[in-house]
Amino acid sequence: MKRQSVFFLVGLFLAFGQMVAQTTDTTKAASEQREKFDPQRDPEQDLKAAVTLASKSGQRILLDVGGEWCIWCRKLDKFFQDNKDVSEFLHANYVVVKVNWSKENKNEKFLGKYPVIKGYPHLFVLDNKGQMLHSQDTGELESGDHHDRDKVFAFLKKWAPKKAS
Repeated sequence: MKRQSVFFLVGLFLAFGQMVAQTTDTTKAASEQREKFDPQRDPEQDLKAAVTLASKSGQRILLDVGGEWCIWCRKLDKFFQDNKDVSEFLHANYVVVKVNWSKENKNEKFLGKYPVIKGYPHLFVLDNKGQMLHSQDTGELESGDHHDRDKVFAFLKKWAPKKAS
């Protein structure tokens, strides 16, 4: 009986430890995941939802145009993952909408409403009603092989909604 109890307790501890390890790994992976550019998404519907949210929250809308094929698009996403203060500022002031541009779906009808994009990723700042305020070539926010923290942060601050005083 004593031997069975010991085996039961050892088994219970191993099972619990495995469960905790899996939960920790899953949580870590989920927090590090980034929203991907999805050719199946409807940017018209995404923008409509963003306008609803931005109108209620007083935020601006940031259209992030790019694709999974684009290394600089993934670098920009990684930049926000690595710079938590910039990411927090972004999400406090903007509703971000990813708009896919790829061979699978160029979203020509949707993107035809905006100025021509010369490179990716490209950012459009919209007010909370969905009217374009600014078109940003992200190449201007780079330094060498990465996005420049100061340039990106300055861009976000410049176009963030003005807070009532």
